[in-house]
Amino acid sequence: MTTDKFSFPAAQAEQLTQQWVEAIVVGLNLCPFAAPEVRNQSIRYAVSHARVMTDAAQDFLAELAKIQDSPEEELSTTLVAFTETAVDFESFLDLLDLCQTMLERAGLAGVFQLASFHPDYCFSGVEADDITNWTNRAPFPTIHIIREGQMSRVLVHYKNPDEIPERNMALMETMGRTGLIERFPPLAQYWPTES
Repeated sequence: MTTDKFSFPAAQAEQLTQQWVEAIVVGLNLCPFAAPEVRNQSIRYAVSHARVMTDAAQDFLAELAKIQDSPEEELSTTLVAFTETAVDFESFLDLLDLCQTMLERAGLAGVFQLASFHPDYCFSGVEADDITNWTNRAPFPTIHIIREGQMSRVLVHYKNPDEIPERNMALMETMGRTGLIERFPPLAQYWPTES
């Protein structure tokens, strides 16, 4: 049985992660290759209810094996949401480091890369309440397994890919708290007051 360590019920992790991808990541075009994969239904949403870090990392490793063994047209990318571990952002960074090490030990660096999201995501040198952090905030701690070849093919056709993070941060500032909650109402659950 899982407990609710975040602002949303653990049982809703898959549903909320998918809704967040569709409303925020695709809806705001934060990621240039997400929309086609949503249309193709080739994104896997996995959930780990592991209670300790090493078990959570094993769940990540199982998802890494699954995507490695699947054709890209069937499974292009995977988001693994964690409901019981990595509650605070620092412990999430530890989990991310552990998963990155496992990726490298599996000889898959350069084949897959990881992106990270957390309800309390905070960029280095940025205040915790800065709205630009919301480019990487998700309902649950989430590790995104990305096929590097796929990303490279998409970015070749994307003008100025190095400017994507800055564009996304500027968009967060333009939308503000109210605009983001209108786009994805569940945000109000863990962002209840004006900052």
